[in-house]
Amino acid sequence: MDKRDIEELRQKVGCAALLEKDGWKVDVKESTRRAIKYRRDSNIIIVIHEGRGWFDPLSPAKGDVFSLAEHLGSVGFSDACDRVAEAVGFVPRTPVWQRPARPKALGSIAERWGHRVEPRPGSPAWRYLTDGRGLPADIVKQAVACDRLREGPKGSMWAAHSDSAGALTGWEERGPAWRGFASDGAKELFRFGPARSERICITEAAIDAMSLAAIEIHRSDTLYVSTGGGWSPATDRAIRNLAKRANARLVAATDNNRQGDVYADRVRAIAAEASVQYARSRPCAGDWNEDLTGPAKLLRTAEQVDSAGTPDARTRAGGAASRLPHDRKWRGSHLSDAKGKSEL
Repeated sequence: MDKRDIEELRQKVGCAALLEKDGWKVDVKESTRRAIKYRRDSNIIIVIHEGRGWFDPLSPAKGDVFSLAEHLGSVGFSDACDRVAEAVGFVPRTPVWQRPARPKALGSIAERWGHRVEPRPGSPAWRYLTDGRGLPADIVKQAVACDRLREGPKGSMWAAHSDSAGALTGWEERGPAWRGFASDGAKELFRFGPARSERICITEAAIDAMSLAAIEIHRSDTLYVSTGGGWSPATDRAIRNLAKRANARLVAATDNNRQGDVYADRVRAIAAEASVQYARSRPCAGDWNEDLTGPAKLLRTAEQVDSAGTPDARTRAGGAASRLPHDRKWRGSHLSDAKGKSEL
């Protein structure tokens, strides 16, 4: 097969066709218009670049449709070409959430953000965050005061991603029936808390970052960040830059699942390279928002009452006494891997 034939195949066959023919299914809940997540058993493939590229979030594997064929079992490039050729004419299903591209040109990231109003008590985004996701009103107020949140369409909220200089790069979009990321935006980090904090808690979603802040009663020494559900090169650079600051302590507060463990290992490697302290903090449930609103919330409340009489008394006590039971002091070089516990 010559180069012209290979390029023709690359244009005719998308990665989605190979995956669907191989029995993979779209995870609509975890997909966006620009990044479609496919699952088969415990394996995950993300299709990007309008179907022409892919990557495995659980490994370094990535590439085009031919490398995907090899990833799925083809032996060598010749076998991969045959597998791709067999998929010519196969039309994958269109996810029900997919929307046609907008015909009009989008404004700049800064312009679109500036045209949106801040959430306020009683507004759709405010109700989604406080009623739908169980975030305390004071946490939402602080995020609004730091210019981290905006009202999105149809009751959704936008959570800003920014670079180390504070420049807006994009935003996470979450709502009752929608999740995505800003069109033409770039994932870096959602940042909530004092910018120069030495303790950095790394989560996978802005709502999880704010949920963890609520669970920890918003520690004043902590910057809570979110990768936005991915691990872009810009995100990797941003975390490495945070690890360079004096006395940095990295806490991998990613989800309690296989993908969360993969991201935690990346944080661990960055901490090791920078010779800074590291801890793994797992939510008891799948993520920190589930911990904030689910059965773990009742357990935390019971522990607080048992140790300080009332939750209010515990909060007023200040210092170490105001910290929740899951958050103990750093003990030398010990690396925590316990659910719901952080050693930093």
